[in-house]
This record gives sequence, structure tokens and C-alpha cells, in this order.
Amino acid sequence: MRIAIAGAGNVGRAIARELLDNGHQVLLIEKDPKALKIESVPDAEWLMADACEITALDAAHLDNCQVLVAATGDDKANLVTSLLGKTEYGVPRVVARINHPKNEWLFDTSWGVDVAVSTPRIISALVEEAVTVGDVVRLFSFRKGQANLVELTLPDGSACIGKTVEEIELPDNAALAAIVRDGQVITARAHDVFIAGDELLFVASAEAEIHIKACFIS
Repeated sequence: MRIAIAGAGNVGRAIARELLDNGHQVLLIEKDPKALKIESVPDAEWLMADACEITALDAAHLDNCQVLVAATGDDKANLVTSLLGKTEYGVPRVVARINHPKNEWLFDTSWGVDVAVSTPRIISALVEEAVTVGDVVRLFSFRKGQANLVELTLPDGSACIGKTVEEIELPDNAALAAIVRDGQVITARAHDVFIAGDELLFVASAEAEIHIKACFIS
């Protein structure tokens, strides 16, 4: 898969290295000459250009990319790059970084964004997840599908402890994706039995999310 990343700062380069390790082709686009640390990601393609300009994206052959990641430190630049990538080049999947939570409402399909990633929100969700037992915590939102990845840790005394997965009736538009138990990820199967301390991961719509807790916590 060919993936273009706009912004070759610490975030962009870290994403590039991870994707290269997974066997993808990566193009890094950066307009600041000081950020062109080619030796830090030598296996990537590099292009010194402004990803907010059509001429730059033409030179990047963005129409040959399956994914565009807008990862600069400027929300305005990420929105413009996302919109151009989707509308002018038809990139199938556009992922955009949100730097400031107040701008989160802008990062949706109207700006060409399929998946928006807010670092502050992810960190706060992980903190919540680490200290919260018995409450549903939203970890991540999938913008295009209007679904969320949510977590619920089962406390002692939960009504579902000792019951099997198939005995719990979930709300519509909610699915149990996995159980994390003793550091191991378990694919949820019908006859698996819930125990205290299980971390349950669900994919659910916003409406279904609010009903999940009632299925497990009495």
C-alpha cells in the first residue's frame, strides 16, 4: 500500500517508520527544510513541498496513494490537505491529526476526513480507562462509520460474572470485539465466561454506547 504523510515532524516520522516496518510504501511531504531529516527515515520517499498546494500534491502523485495522513502541527493545514486529498485526488482513506480539541468538530467528512485522531482526547481516554472500573469509557471514534471503540472493566459483584458471552443481550448496533484478561487479548466467543477484572472492548454507535453498562452492571 502506498501512503502519503503530510508533515515530517516527530509524529509524521514515527508514523512513517511504523508503516515501513509493516511493509508499506511511504511518502513524507514536508515544506520546512529544517524538518527534512531524511536520515531518520531513509527508506521513505521524501518531497519538500507544501501539502496544501495542488502542485505539490500533483508532484506527490497523490492519486496513486491508498491512504493520506495529514499529520502536521497545524489544524488548518491538516484540514486543507485532507479536503484536497479526498476531493481532488479521490484518496480512499484520509486520516487527520487534531492538535487542538476546540477544532475537533471540524474534522469530519465535509472536510474529507475519514478518521480524525485527537492526541489530547486519546491520552485523556487512556487515563480514564486506567482508573475507571464499572463505567463505559470511550477510547476512540470512527468518524465515517459513526461508531466508537469503548471499554468497560468488570468490577467485583457485576451481574454478568459467571455468565457466558451468549447469555448477555447487547443493545442494537453494539458488538463485543475482545476481552482483555491478565494482559492477554481474547477473541470473544459464545461460551467464554466473564470474570471480575475483565476489560471488555466494544464497537458501538453513540446511542448504543449509553446502554452497554446496563447489560453488565446491576
